[in-house]
Amino acid sequence: MKGILRLAYKLLVNDKSKFTALLLGITFAVFLIMFITSMFSGVLNHASATVINIGASVWVMDPAVKAVFNSVGMPDYVLDAVRSMQGVKYAVPLYSGGALVKLPDGTFQSVTVIGLDDTSLFGRPSLLEGKIEDIYTESGFIVVRDAEFPKLENPHIGSELQLNDHRGVIVGIAKVTTSGLFGAPTLYTTYERAIQYIPNPRYTISYVLVEPKSASDIPQIKKQVEALGYQARTKQEFMKRTADFFIYETGGGTNILIMTAISFIVGLSISGQTFYTFILENLERFGALKAIGAKSRDLVGMILFQATFTAFTGYGLGVGLCALLIALAKLRLPSYAAKMTFSDLLIGLGMVVMIATVSSYVAVRRVLKIEPFDIFRG
Repeated sequence: MKGILRLAYKLLVNDKSKFTALLLGITFAVFLIMFITSMFSGVLNHASATVINIGASVWVMDPAVKAVFNSVGMPDYVLDAVRSMQGVKYAVPLYSGGALVKLPDGTFQSVTVIGLDDTSLFGRPSLLEGKIEDIYTESGFIVVRDAEFPKLENPHIGSELQLNDHRGVIVGIAKVTTSGLFGAPTLYTTYERAIQYIPNPRYTISYVLVEPKSASDIPQIKKQVEALGYQARTKQEFMKRTADFFIYETGGGTNILIMTAISFIVGLSISGQTFYTFILENLERFGALKAIGAKSRDLVGMILFQATFTAFTGYGLGVGLCALLIALAKLRLPSYAAKMTFSDLLIGLGMVVMIATVSSYVAVRRVLKIEPFDIFRG
């Protein structure tokens, strides 16, 4: 069998034009699939930036909330009720909302304002410059240094801005794990200052952040919150809910599915047709092998090896090309959201296996019909 596979390899690579066409077809298909799915994975990751950066174990919210950026205000009694529930170690309020700031040059810029609990500052970011205690000073704000940072004219400690005619002073520059999705810089301040500076409806608590005494207490906390008329989700559940919102309620999932299907069809048509043409041009060689004693399973093994080798080589090239372009794009555009995940790699691998399977099936059917007599009679 080892000699048969070596022969199959030589037959494949010696026809450089067909081998190159096969590789290009699969590589291009894998590249498109990986690029599209990676782009969507990056969008979903950035959409949950607030959940990731704050890091709370359990989030209490209004049942109408479908994504982290679509918060619905809750009355203050919800916070008190959650704090008194069994299994709750502590609970704090969080404000999350948008605002418009006026920069020193007179221009306006939309921002995302995160209001942290005044007592604990739970969910505070890591500081690159400044001291976290300075957030308590008059008009103190902390700005996140990410891809959107230059939109605030690259502020430094001591820089001033206006938020709804209120004076704001930058007292710290922070870094976060994930930047936001919508291209707005992020400012952190205290909860009381956030609701004082930003016009709000009657209810101002966006979320109640809960730390359970243990992981086993989470189901009990969920039931108690539901009995109160609200909803509690873990960090992962809230991220999944935000992702589901984008996938099923914005049309993004349908678009990704259509583009992925098109990429698969393109790769299948190019590689399938090229591989079938390759088999047709080598029918005499397969017939000769059958005439000198090669069994049908040997010929099938040759075809499966050729299809598998080509498919996985193209898969590696496609993944590498996609990773390279994403890296280059992030060098030029720091806010570029694409992110290659393990799930994306599995999707691409599954598509490649399907392409190899279909191509092999068509080729095997043709080779098994070969009769040595027909080959030598010609």
